[in-house]
Amino acid sequence: MPIFATAFAQLDLIRQPDQPHEPLQAFDAADEYLLKQLAEQGLAANTRVLLLNDNFGALACSLAGKVQLTSSGDSHLGYLGLQVNLARNRLPADAVQFVPASATAQGPFDLVLLRVPKTLALLEEQLIRLHGQLAPGAQVLAGAMIKHLPRAAGDLLERYIGPVQAALAVKKARLLIATPEVKAVPVSPYPTRYRLDKPAIELLNHANLFCRDDLDIGTRAFLPHLPKHLSRLRVADLGCGNGVLGIAYALGSPQAELCLVDESYMAVQSAAANWRAACGERPVEIRAGDGLAEQAADSLDLVLCNPPFHQQQVVGDFLAWRMFQQARAALVTGGELWIVGNRHLGYHAKLKRLFRGVEQVAATPKFVVLKAIK
Repeated sequence: MPIFATAFAQLDLIRQPDQPHEPLQAFDAADEYLLKQLAEQGLAANTRVLLLNDNFGALACSLAGKVQLTSSGDSHLGYLGLQVNLARNRLPADAVQFVPASATAQGPFDLVLLRVPKTLALLEEQLIRLHGQLAPGAQVLAGAMIKHLPRAAGDLLERYIGPVQAALAVKKARLLIATPEVKAVPVSPYPTRYRLDKPAIELLNHANLFCRDDLDIGTRAFLPHLPKHLSRLRVADLGCGNGVLGIAYALGSPQAELCLVDESYMAVQSAAANWRAACGERPVEIRAGDGLAEQAADSLDLVLCNPPFHQQQVVGDFLAWRMFQQARAALVTGGELWIVGNRHLGYHAKLKRLFRGVEQVAATPKFVVLKAIK
């Protein structure tokens, strides 16, 4: 892998999850541009810096030990990437304080370095939370590759922080430099809520949730075909989002023991609130994680999954394939993985490579619901 070389450090960085022959880098020209801007400005050792959405720790590892550093983001895989890359470059683990996006980083901060996220609602919520957390004379620098930088990002910076100046493009990356000004205390529009008829539940959704304002059409196709069991099965909702699959299954299977896992901290936060609202004090395990990587082998009877087809702005089925592998390892012999997916993704053929039996449970013009038996 190429070395990430800047005025601050030369680093050997990898993405998470780590893949053999990984074609993508753990950094890009927007990271380089942000650090070049800092090097030109100069940084004092007592500068209190907040990093937002530093995908795999490229910014944090570059600045570790040089400033007082806090990093915050919504990706557990990003957090794992930070830990791995600190260790890989012999940097102390405590050089960076990490705050999940489900909590608010506590300032005051002299400088905020922000990678513009894919979800503008997450950006808006993060900017709202900066109110009252910026020191006098603070600066907010936002960076992105131009192809991933919507005009609305600058509008949000101006609305919640202050006047914005766009720097010249460098290597297809751009910086937006915001100067904080006094603003009225903002009211966050998040979390949002919507109701379902079957099951009759209301779902709360924090800012970075996929399909935050309505049920996504894949899950809508899946829900009517969820299995129901009277026995005490051990069940995981893998990539749980707001928890709707696990909650709907739990309501129809009162003895089941559920585990809901997602790599998004805001998803886990949403799922926990929704479980309490729908299932009360019924025991459940809800956690942020790298899928089922930490799940004991042969410990589950059933896995439910609506797999993602992207990681940040990168589209592909590598995360889904990894989830299928994790599910197979975690299931007992005879255990089942139930998924929903777009027809064109060909999950049926992929599952046949891992499971002894694959059946189509239901289909719509766009989606298929599949059951794979270990």
